Amino acid sequence: MKLGGVCLQVLHYVVSQRVALGITGKHHPRYTPLQIAALFLFYEVFGVITNLVGGYLGARLGLNRTMNIGLGMQVFALLMLTVPAAWLTVPWVMAAQALSGIAKDLNKMSAKSSIKLLVPDSQQGTLYKWVAILTGSKNALKGVGFFLGGALLALLGFTLAVLAMAAVLALIWIGSLVLLKKDLGKAKAKPKFRDMLSKSRAINILSAARLFLFGARDVWFVVALPVYLSTAFGWDFWLVGGFLAAWIIGYGIVQSFAPHITGKKRGHVPDGRVAFIWAIALAGLPALIAVGLSAGWSAQLVLLGGLMLFGVLFAVNSSLHSYLIVSYAKEDGVSLDVGFYYMSNALGRLVGTLLSGWVFQAYGLQACLWVSSIFVLAAALISIGLPRHSEMSQQTH
Repeated sequence: MKLGGVCLQVLHYVVSQRVALGITGKHHPRYTPLQIAALFLFYEVFGVITNLVGGYLGARLGLNRTMNIGLGMQVFALLMLTVPAAWLTVPWVMAAQALSGIAKDLNKMSAKSSIKLLVPDSQQGTLYKWVAILTGSKNALKGVGFFLGGALLALLGFTLAVLAMAAVLALIWIGSLVLLKKDLGKAKAKPKFRDMLSKSRAINILSAARLFLFGARDVWFVVALPVYLSTAFGWDFWLVGGFLAAWIIGYGIVQSFAPHITGKKRGHVPDGRVAFIWAIALAGLPALIAVGLSAGWSAQLVLLGGLMLFGVLFAVNSSLHSYLIVSYAKEDGVSLDVGFYYMSNALGRLVGTLLSGWVFQAYGLQACLWVSSIFVLAAALISIGLPRHSEMSQQTH
């Protein structure tokens, strides 16, 4: 169910890194960091809208339909990139990217929501395990896709490589149309438009924490980090892209094993207190990296070592949040709650992306890292309001 979304997330990732590095190195300056961030404005804005409206559509139409709509849009978005090279203008590519963002978010929302319906509420440990596996495998495959995409480009060229991805997605789409349960996730009573906004205190708090958590990552990861690696370390596109792809693979693997890291083997299922502890553990790390860079320590050791540790801690935080939203969500019309939550995730990415361009352009990477620490601290403080084990049964029923 997730493969379609993975393919286009890879496409967005590769394009974003290519554009970011286009302003550095041996190339003459073409875009400022803030202009680069603005190029992805529509992608992130559509992510906010799609998750909110997509959750509503999933509850009214069923998750199979939102999944199939997303897969169909993904195939079309890829085919948009197979037109003659003269047609591949910036507006055309941005339109394809925006369409792929909508499709990806429909797929992600549908897949995450479906887990709630496939695992009984009484088996929270199993739910945590499968949410972690789904989330981690998606990100690991996204990193693998970078290397696979490079191989396809080398073997087939751009147009044939994109056509090959579109063909694979079309086969998945056909399988989805045939195999998915027709009414999966469809609410018993048709929700009204105002029901898109969550009425659950726990989900509202978790969504606010998620906004700051993902803003904290993207404020230095989207624009500032790849440009810094290119300008300060002299890395070319493939080295930067390959390193970040490998980071994403490791990040996804840690996400998959998060239940074991947080104590599932001892029978512990995370609650609001665990989310707060792991957020606090992450909060000071970007600031420590910034201090190390300011002190003149080895930039490669401080930044790359800090990035590895950040990836581990952030992966656990992300996996915890992904489990908690599925756990908190109501079973009837689950996509409403999940869509609202991932709307906050997309809004955090939007804020982080814009700040990554502006703060890096005005003040540099270290300022981005300080903003990141402040955002994670905000996520931790917000998480204090999340329910503990004694309250969770009341929050989910």
